[in-house]
Amino acid sequence: MASPLLVSERVTIPDADLTWTATRSSGPGGQNVNKVSSRVELRFDLEGTEALSEPVKSRLRHLARGLLDAEGRVLIKSDRTRDQHRNLEDAREKLAALVAAALVVPKKRRPTKPSRASKMRRLSDKRQQSTKKQERRRSGAD
Repeated sequence: MASPLLVSERVTIPDADLTWTATRSSGPGGQNVNKVSSRVELRFDLEGTEALSEPVKSRLRHLARGLLDAEGRVLIKSDRTRDQHRNLEDAREKLAALVAAALVVPKKRRPTKPSRASKMRRLSDKRQQSTKKQERRRSGAD
């Protein structure tokens, strides 16, 4: 893995921030599973990277809170295929998608008030319901 990870046209994660290891997989592979280390664990140094701004790091920390290890690195695992290289590419794609999701700035919520007409409709409906139930009480008491 000698190439940086391209997330978007403006954001590229340098190769120095990524490390990966291969382990034995529990996935598909038959007897091959006991001999070949095809599962890939990709680690992204979230705290040490300079490729992302602090707000993006904060959003990524929130999005990847279940994927963070003790050192604060994002851990992505892939054992989808029997090929180590394809699993590495899959893990890189997962990380790129996660970082791309963190790049999106959430829209600020603008508080709204109910309109005057909707308040009137609500009160009118309440009055109708109340009247209906009161009439039921009168007829049942006879």
